[in-house]
Amino acid sequence: MNGHFYFEIQADDTHRAVNFYKKVFDWKFEEAPGLPVEYWRIETGGSGGGLLKRPAPTPPPQSGTNAFVCSLEVEDFDMTAQTIMDLGGLVALPKFAVPGKCWQGYFLDTEGNTFGIFEVDEKAK
Repeated sequence: MNGHFYFEIQADDTHRAVNFYKKVFDWKFEEAPGLPVEYWRIETGGSGGGLLKRPAPTPPPQSGTNAFVCSLEVEDFDMTAQTIMDLGGLVALPKFAVPGKCWQGYFLDTEGNTFGIFEVDEKAK
């Protein structure tokens, strides 16, 4: 069974994206020199990841997501959603209940990437 994973986030402005994710999820970033693209290693306290300079243009607005969308567990959905908005993120799909499981929602980061957050709550309905 494959339980471990590594994720990557593409960005037009890597410094803006690093700042966004540091403040939203308290992730640590380290630039990785010597690669053929600007690349930052991400330490999350769990699965690892990377952030890289976007190698191709983003799809136009109102297009379907052309990526693998990750959702991250948070302690407080509403507080995290407010932080995302305060830092320039946008709501893609507002908070909704996954009955008996969690509260879920989707956002666009400062680079136009879709990601989700969820707060575990077995009473969600």
